[in-house]
Amino acid sequence: MGLDYYKVLQVERGASDDELKKAYRKLAMKWHPDKNPNNKKESEAKFKQISEAYEVLSDSQKRAVYDQYGEEALKGQVPPPGAGGPSGSSYYGGDGSTFRFNPRSADDIFAEFFGFSSPFSSTGGMGGMGGGAERGMRGSRFGMFGDDMFGSFPQFHGEASMHAPQRSHKAGPIENRLPCNLADLYKGTTKKMKISREILDSSGRTMVVEEILTIEIKPGWKKGTKITFPEKGNESPHVIPADIVFVIDEKPHDQFTRDGNDLVMTQKISLAEALTGCTVHVTTLDGRNLPVPINTVVNPGYEEVIPREGMPIPKDPSKKGNLKIKFNIKFPSRLMPEQKLEIKRLLGS
Repeated sequence: MGLDYYKVLQVERGASDDELKKAYRKLAMKWHPDKNPNNKKESEAKFKQISEAYEVLSDSQKRAVYDQYGEEALKGQVPPPGAGGPSGSSYYGGDGSTFRFNPRSADDIFAEFFGFSSPFSSTGGMGGMGGGAERGMRGSRFGMFGDDMFGSFPQFHGEASMHAPQRSHKAGPIENRLPCNLADLYKGTTKKMKISREILDSSGRTMVVEEILTIEIKPGWKKGTKITFPEKGNESPHVIPADIVFVIDEKPHDQFTRDGNDLVMTQKISLAEALTGCTVHVTTLDGRNLPVPINTVVNPGYEEVIPREGMPIPKDPSKKGNLKIKFNIKFPSRLMPEQKLEIKRLLGS
């Protein structure tokens, strides 16, 4: 008669993933060899059984074979009916595919689940079973465990601790350019970015998922503005996933350039318009037709400033910078003699 994994974990046969995690967490902490230095042999045996039971029942394929044929068939000691495979090496899934089951190290399963191999040692390191008890006896953490053995370790509280192991360090951020045209940055917009990332399932296996990230671009945002999606990078054991960071970049505009919160444009006018005045018609970034009368003599370097027609100010989008119009004066390439005389007469020179 093989092991009854459900009895080992003290759960019902229909136990959910959450119930399996909760049972494993409780029993693995109770029977970890470093917590039982005076009863090491028995605790090691129970700890291995608990880990093996969790490994099988938390994997849908292993669990299905175990439920149907038992532990012996799972380990290849007794070929399941109709399997036809070599004894002692593999078991067969329901789809006819062949899998090999070799129970993993109990230490590895514990470390993958909690993020460290022994919370009872002074270092919390990956020391394994041999010598771990001695470290636990010397270490200051061992004495923390009483009736509520999770009270001293905040990572064991709450739902998140059952689903994500504590990890030793965080991967560096992953930055991506997000090109935006000036009209988007003027009015604000929403962009949706699809990413593919690797995640770990409950048994520690890697799977690829696609996810849509929604970016709300606010009016007035500038080049270099960063939008961070915490821990949306690839998952891997003992590493906190990287943050995904999108960095705003500005696409060139055919009419405007940006100077801080101001917009700058260049308008071509004739010499006659520069001397006698004109009206410049500007199409704004939100599609309005803005007439700008020029009633002064426009000399080279002159700049017309229209208040509050620039970019929105991010902290208060109801306020805006200015629109600055520079001028490119088109001079005639040649003048007839009579034109020169007339200009001299008019200008009094």
